[in-house]
Amino acid sequence: MLENLYQEAENRKNNPKEGSYTNYLFDKGLDKILKKVGEESSEVIIAAKNADKDEIANETADLLYHLAVMLVETGVTPEDVADVLKSRQGNQSRIHDRAKITDY
Repeated sequence: MLENLYQEAENRKNNPKEGSYTNYLFDKGLDKILKKVGEESSEVIIAAKNADKDEIANETADLLYHLAVMLVETGVTPEDVADVLKSRQGNQSRIHDRAKITDY
């Protein structure tokens, strides 16, 4: 799924189409793309908090699309992400219980 979104975004960057929202994002640059990733992330959180499956699906689709555009813009491929995930697979988490903060 992410691979398909990535390929579509990469194709649009290499073959611009007038009126394309994807090209609008590329034209505006990384700051605009990152702003949209942040907005969509927040909308996913709100949708999940509202426990609305349709809203969650729609907002997640928007987030994945904007992440794909960001990956193309930054030159990171889905394979790069997959490699990181594979390297983590089967490893014990480094997160552990932390002591409470008592001094303020």
